[in-house]
Amino acid sequence: MTFGLGVLRLSSEAFWSMTPRELKAAHEGVYGRGAAPLSRTDLEGLMLAFPDI
Repeated sequence: MTFGLGVLRLSSEAFWSMTPRELKAAHEGVYGRGAAPLSRTDLEGLMLAFPDI
């Protein structure tokens, strides 16, 4: 709701008439598809740099 009403500034009627797929497409249009998943090597590097205590 925050994205649709706040960022896209949709009317409540337009927001509630959207399908989840349409809202997802709008989100990807604004913010991109997101970061690629970490590789195993990158994950291991983070685990070494920031070990659990």
